[in-house]
Amino acid sequence: MTDVAQLYTTYKPLLFSLAYRMVGTITDAEDMVQDTFLSLERTRTDEIHNIKAFLCRTLTNKCIDFLRRARKQREVYVGPWLPEPLVLTSEEGDPVHEVMTHDRLSIACLMLMESLSPTERAVFVLREVLACDYREIAELVGKTEANCRKIFSRVRQKLSHRLPDEPIDYAQHKQLVERFLAAMRDGDADTLLALLVEEVTLYSDGGGKVRAAIFPICTRERVLAFLLGVAKKTSAFRAGRMANVNGMPGLLCVRDNRLFAVMSCSVRSGRVEAIYLILNPEKLRHVPAMETT
Repeated sequence: MTDVAQLYTTYKPLLFSLAYRMVGTITDAEDMVQDTFLSLERTRTDEIHNIKAFLCRTLTNKCIDFLRRARKQREVYVGPWLPEPLVLTSEEGDPVHEVMTHDRLSIACLMLMESLSPTERAVFVLREVLACDYREIAELVGKTEANCRKIFSRVRQKLSHRLPDEPIDYAQHKQLVERFLAAMRDGDADTLLALLVEEVTLYSDGGGKVRAAIFPICTRERVLAFLLGVAKKTSAFRAGRMANVNGMPGLLCVRDNRLFAVMSCSVRSGRVEAIYLILNPEKLRHVPAMETT
């Protein structure tokens, strides 16, 4: 008889990693992991030849169905839709830490994947992140191996100009974010300008729940004006704390001892090329505001 509790302990980190990268929301990812194990309990496990493949296939199908339903909701979302931030507090050696600090977890990458169809997203995550071979992917998404190769090649071409060619150095990224935070605290416009690429873009996600920019803000002069305006109106950056946000250094912005926003950024050639400011309170529920790195 299969010990479902032991399988849950073994495979939950992997399944959550897959689900979160697929759907970009923590509660939904957790719910689908739970539903996947409920499906296992309702199945005669003696007829399952590969438990891991069964779990991944079941979860992948649930994620694809979810994304098809969610697409219309995200199209009418108020302002830019950003993934829920995942603040990582587990330590090396922890299986959750090992699977969640893999590449392609950043807010920037998850946002890029919003442009993909549900099947494209599944093939990309399974191949690029989980390193599945095409035979496994074909079984998981119900396509031929040749079709999966074509899908992955098409997705790589589609995203190639936006994905970093090499792994980002965490320490260097952290130094940049620390300089950014110090400049925000001091209102140092010159340093901030120097840290931003000319065509930097800022996305702020308030979801219609709190005040935020409805459209992306482009060019460093406009982004600078927005950031300095926020800094003057609130102490959020003065009380900002460093944290590991989706595997990269980010900021937890605190106002009146409460989490106000989570900020993440993508970097190119040592400067910030995009800023992601998540303010929607519903997306901050899972963030441990006092955790810092």
